[in-house]
Amino acid sequence: MLRNAAFLALALSLAGCGLSPVYSGGSASAPAVLAAQVAIAPIPDRAGFLVREALLDRLGQPTEVARYRLEVELDDQIVGFGVRGDNSVARERRTLRARYRLVEASTNTVVVDATAGSDAGIDRVSSNFAVVAAETTALERLSTEIARQIAARLALYARTAAPTAGLAAAK
Repeated sequence: MLRNAAFLALALSLAGCGLSPVYSGGSASAPAVLAAQVAIAPIPDRAGFLVREALLDRLGQPTEVARYRLEVELDDQIVGFGVRGDNSVARERRTLRARYRLVEASTNTVVVDATAGSDAGIDRVSSNFAVVAAETTALERLSTEIARQIAARLALYARTAAPTAGLAAAK
């Protein structure tokens, strides 16, 4: 009985906090409409290919003439640390940072200018193949995380800009 009362009190307190799902409204929601209007510019190098593909998985291809262009610049670094007795590196940290801009295509106005980033630790072992495989796997995970962060930020922009930019009515 006490647990039910506590649950009811928690549910009522959350109902009044003003939170609502970002994608409420399904394909007619402002974030979904924005995603259908964004063309993703090519991003150089392997990391760029992976980030662009992950963004396409999240946002999809524009269904019509793109109203926005997403430009992404990546900084991919691997730094060794943790030195062993024989002066070899014991661990690496792979860091992937992205600076991205959402540009309104017709006016070249930047509407979102932000950064995203993530990093991963990699153990250095005696097998070079294993190290390369670990670095590649880390890059794939980091690319997916960067794309997730970018898509979330664009959804937030669409949600806050929808009344003023007419995103929901643009479809």
